[in-house]
Amino acid sequence: MRRRVLGLLSRIGLTRPALRAWAMYDWANSAFITTVVTVVFPLYYASVAAEGLPREVATSRFATATAVALSVVAVLSPVLGALSDRAGRIKHMLGIFAGLGIVSTLALATVGPGDWEWGLLLFGLGNVGVTGSIVFADALLRHIARDDELDRVSTAGYALGYLGGGLLLAAQLVLLMRPHWFGLADAGAASRVAFASVAVWWALFSVPLFRRIPEPKPDVSIQRPPLSLRGIFTQLAGTLGGLRQHRQAFLLLVAYLLYSDGIGTIIRLSTLYGTELGIGRGALIGALLLTQVVGVPCAVLFGRAAGRVGVKRALMFALSVYVGVTFLGYFMRTPVHFFALALLVGMVQGGSQALSRSLFAQMVPRDRAAEFFGLFSVFEKVTAVAGPLVFAATVELTGSSRQAVLSLLFFFVSGAAVLSRVDVAAGRRAAREAEARAGWRGDGAPEATAAPEGAPDASRGV
Repeated sequence: MRRRVLGLLSRIGLTRPALRAWAMYDWANSAFITTVVTVVFPLYYASVAAEGLPREVATSRFATATAVALSVVAVLSPVLGALSDRAGRIKHMLGIFAGLGIVSTLALATVGPGDWEWGLLLFGLGNVGVTGSIVFADALLRHIARDDELDRVSTAGYALGYLGGGLLLAAQLVLLMRPHWFGLADAGAASRVAFASVAVWWALFSVPLFRRIPEPKPDVSIQRPPLSLRGIFTQLAGTLGGLRQHRQAFLLLVAYLLYSDGIGTIIRLSTLYGTELGIGRGALIGALLLTQVVGVPCAVLFGRAAGRVGVKRALMFALSVYVGVTFLGYFMRTPVHFFALALLVGMVQGGSQALSRSLFAQMVPRDRAAEFFGLFSVFEKVTAVAGPLVFAATVELTGSSRQAVLSLLFFFVSGAAVLSRVDVAAGRRAAREAEARAGWRGDGAPEATAAPEGAPDASRGV
């Protein structure tokens, strides 16, 4: 059985223990994204924690807590990324943020009726923990994967994330729909058990990353400002200025800022939008579970497609599907429509995010991976804040959530327009030239690059 599992993981691009351990962190943290961010906590907050609050006030405070949490990560990520690159502490910082998220998620089980302040504080801390840890996990990818492996490993990680989050959500769906089977009083009690299960899941499946992946060592041959707060900010200023030498990476960041805005808004507000339209809890959870199930093979297929038609073309296809999703969301009336929307999102969500991550990794110098992914996180978090705010402003101006859904077209169309101008080959070339100028001596994969006996040759594709 173990041989079959390893063979399957090798076929989707996870040919070495370090790559499998890295991908397992997507499996681990996706439980938080699925259960706490997307499905269970928004429903629990609206029906239990925010009890007594007017619906519009509850929604406003939920959006504010999300914006504050993501803003904190946006501010901290570049500084902490630069510091971890300099000190060789990427795993250390990942562990701190993951620990914060795990403890906060476990504490969500203590949130009761009317405890909206406590619930939102913990929800915000959990968001800081998960998003901060992902910044450093993404930075590790550049240190363990070769250039020809990045797309496959990144999409394989998203596939495992969908699978892990989906399996846990499926078990939680039974728990929520039939709480009496488990000796629980109601769905509220079942939700609190679900939060605790996420914390345990996240902690347990994070262990392989810390055991299997060595801490990347900083290259002492590179001359940089002193390791101090002032030196870190001097280095960050250099990173921002260095975007002039990495114009293609900067264009990709701008494109990602735009289209990720639309993607993030769909992820975070789809449950509330469906609730507003009168779609029942069972249908909402079932449809979002469908997204997880469909996302597993489709994320892997995106990795294969990127190897054949190119990453940029694969991303452009994903954005065209999101345009269709936006129109479907505008006309949505029934649970069947919501299931169709979930199916389409599941087809492209993981692949588009994974390929954006791997493409950016190819366009940045490896010796400054955490620092550049800190900037990547800033762009990502700005979109997570701006998207819901634009959605809310459109509702205020038009009085219609349907009109707000149409506002997402701007993000997908403009993001595709900027992405079309990205020269991928030039971006990769600029990153390798920067490494050569800095005297970077690594090869991007600290362990042996040969595939284990019996595994497929990584250079031949998945």
